[in-house]
Amino acid sequence: MKKVGRALLSVYEKAGVVELAAALVRHRIEMLSTGGTAALLKAHGMPVRPVDEVTQFPEMLDGRVKTLHPRIHGGILAQRGKAEHRAQLAAHGIDPIDLVVVNLYPFEATIAKAGVSFEEVIENIDIGGPAMVRAAAKNFEDVAVLTDPADYEGVIAELAANDGALGRPTRYRLACKAFALTAAYDSLIAGYLGERQPGAREAKRAARLVSAAQLPTVMAPLFIKQQALRYGENPHQQAALYRTAVPAPDSVVGARQVHGKELSFNNYMDLHAAVELVREFETTAVVFIKHMNPCGVAQLCAGTEKLVEVYRKAREVDAVSAFGGVVSLNAVVDEATAREISGAFIEAVIAPGFSAAALEVLTQKKNVRLMELPALLPGHAFEEDYLDIKRISGGALVQTRDTALFAASQDGELRTVSRREPTASERRALLFAWKIAKHVKSNAIVYALEDRAVGIGAGQMSRVDSAKIAVMKAASPTKGAVMASDAFFPFRDGIDAAAEAGITAVIQPGGSVRDEEVIAAANEHGMAMLFTGMRHFRH
Repeated sequence: MKKVGRALLSVYEKAGVVELAAALVRHRIEMLSTGGTAALLKAHGMPVRPVDEVTQFPEMLDGRVKTLHPRIHGGILAQRGKAEHRAQLAAHGIDPIDLVVVNLYPFEATIAKAGVSFEEVIENIDIGGPAMVRAAAKNFEDVAVLTDPADYEGVIAELAANDGALGRPTRYRLACKAFALTAAYDSLIAGYLGERQPGAREAKRAARLVSAAQLPTVMAPLFIKQQALRYGENPHQQAALYRTAVPAPDSVVGARQVHGKELSFNNYMDLHAAVELVREFETTAVVFIKHMNPCGVAQLCAGTEKLVEVYRKAREVDAVSAFGGVVSLNAVVDEATAREISGAFIEAVIAPGFSAAALEVLTQKKNVRLMELPALLPGHAFEEDYLDIKRISGGALVQTRDTALFAASQDGELRTVSRREPTASERRALLFAWKIAKHVKSNAIVYALEDRAVGIGAGQMSRVDSAKIAVMKAASPTKGAVMASDAFFPFRDGIDAAAEAGITAVIQPGGSVRDEEVIAAANEHGMAMLFTGMRHFRH
């Protein structure tokens, strides 16, 4: 146990500090303090010694410099067990500081404010606070550091139980928490400033399309725990939802839940997949997701078509799999569509909004989760940008997001490699199928018409098996449909299987050593074939 003789209190968040100070007074612990904290404690009749009296130097530069002084940091960093450290303190008239109570300027809350100026953000970067926190945490063998008012009660109890002393386990735990705080704080600042470098966003977009060479040398991703979840992918796994400092309004975490029970781990995963796919469409679209794979997709073709009809088309692609799935729509849900949704079990629905009549219908189903994300409306320019991080044992794999569709900048530059050009109708169907294939687990095969998927083969170890499964899963005839493949065909067997199913045109990346053999197969079957020059593996 280490007796606490002197404490320094300098906090932005004042909750609980008066009660903590009262406990320090009971144990005859001398208190040093600064600015607003000192004024608050004095107003409550607490004996407080101002820091500038200790440093014999006034606060200056609008309060930017007040605790950055050897009389403060020497008192925190001195190792009590070293005779030379004690001698140096005595020689310079420095008293040891045994407890540091500091929390930081609210940088996170500041950048979350609407319309906040860059100048205000910079002024809310704390300098002296993190320096004291890190100094105290480094010297945890002799010093305790409190950065969170939630820890005050436990420290007060331990001081009371040990006549004003704190044990090493407490000091160590508080030091770990302190370093986590300063690491997160610096990550927030670095992320905010990095995004605002001249040309930073443009450079990121260029890196995604051209090269991964601009990925950071050192990564410090910051995620803040938002809520505990009931469990993870399975009931025996613990889980929680973490958010970025300020979730983008066009992100799943930024969506607003308007009805239903708490979202599960798997709900969030499926909602993410549903949002990523429905974002691809510039016209009204409906997407069904099951286990992060699309099982039903449809889009508006005829101008007179209603949302409920698009919804039905998407569901009927694979109505068995759609049961218990997640649905995304890029149009406000109306009453007719709401009644269709309520007719079968759906885990969650995410849309730009819900009409009052739709809410009246859907809220009768207590278990369905309704999520509102206005940014899903077609034509919205999505601002959310992030690196895709996948954990592996011993580290992580990091990549830029797959936000492109084709190697060429215009879909008009897609290359026809077959003798026959696709018809206008086939071309529209091919582009629709290609958007879907990008979001299907590899190996991915999608059969589609202009306005709906027909069959989806996902996650198979061989591409020809995906082609056969897509036929097996098709609820309507595949004859006259087109096919999309997320990667090249290594053999002609996938083309032969598609021809047998009545497929008339194919879109694929190309790039196989057997491309000529595959193209020849397409020509034999009278198929049109487009090369995109870009694959979309999804593991």
